Amino acid sequence: MEILKLSQRVAQDCTSQVPVIVLGSGASAPHGIPGMGALGKHLASSVIADSLGTIDLKGWDDFKDKIQTLDLESALTEVTLSPSLTQHIVRTTWTYLNSADIAVFQEITGNRKLLPLTKLFQHLFNSTATELQVVTPNYDRLAEYAAEAAGYYAYTGFSFGMLGNRAEVPKITVRGKPQRTVNVWKVHGSFSWFQDRDGVVVSLPPSTGYSTELEPLIVTPGIEKYRRTHGEPFRTTMQSADRAITDAGAFLCIGYGFNDEHLQPLLVQRCNSRKVPLVLLTQKISDKAHEFLRSGKCQRYLAMEECERGTMVFSNERPEGEELPGRSVWKLDKFLELIM
Repeated sequence: MEILKLSQRVAQDCTSQVPVIVLGSGASAPHGIPGMGALGKHLASSVIADSLGTIDLKGWDDFKDKIQTLDLESALTEVTLSPSLTQHIVRTTWTYLNSADIAVFQEITGNRKLLPLTKLFQHLFNSTATELQVVTPNYDRLAEYAAEAAGYYAYTGFSFGMLGNRAEVPKITVRGKPQRTVNVWKVHGSFSWFQDRDGVVVSLPPSTGYSTELEPLIVTPGIEKYRRTHGEPFRTTMQSADRAITDAGAFLCIGYGFNDEHLQPLLVQRCNSRKVPLVLLTQKISDKAHEFLRSGKCQRYLAMEECERGTMVFSNERPEGEELPGRSVWKLDKFLELIM
């Protein structure tokens, strides 16, 4: 079978089963959200408080040395930082990345068709489905913006409104008819999540700043994330993400590198236990993703990445890859043209 027809067949089979959508950092990069490389450089150049002590300064110098040769995750894993430095990293990360998220939000207010995710959600809801499941380690709100731009509800574990409180998944009906909802399980937190001094968690609208009484609830790379994700709302969010993955009939992974230890085991188990189709769209397939796809643990897959002449396609039938020239179907907007 020629590679285009093969790609269409697997892609259409995947999307017809209303897949769980897994969003990695590569899904946000085309919209100006900086990745871990840029964040690492920004953190290394940030200025820490003069009040920090000698031990803090030593830890910070160790981090700046490590980030010269290691990725951000590895650099932060190999150093021990005090609570004060961890707080600095969280706040600096929030301020740096949130500004890019706000820029996307402002664009969407004038152009509700800006995000290809919006078109994807509309396509998947062209069925009997009343819910979609999105699982992501990203902090940004692109999935929420995309859902609401299409007129759907976006649920992240909190009640709707300006001051969102923790809430069960709402069953929204209008005149007895279930309303379509995109559940976004943000396993590493969100730019909208904050915690006050009493430990109460709230979800707030997009903003360029936050009260001094609050702390951003995002899990940054490194040792700290293993401790932080045992608390709420991360524990409940992870449980919901686990259920979504365990029940998935298909997976559509966008810009995901298969490097997240929280999501990886269950996703691999689900693909290995039965013939669950998986489609991966990304600019560059990671070594970890290649390792998984070639292991035989994914019984049916289609993985597409950028190549010089168009798109390189990998599948069970083409494990060594084959070029699809003249078409950038590794990009979500072009992929949608393939399946619609």
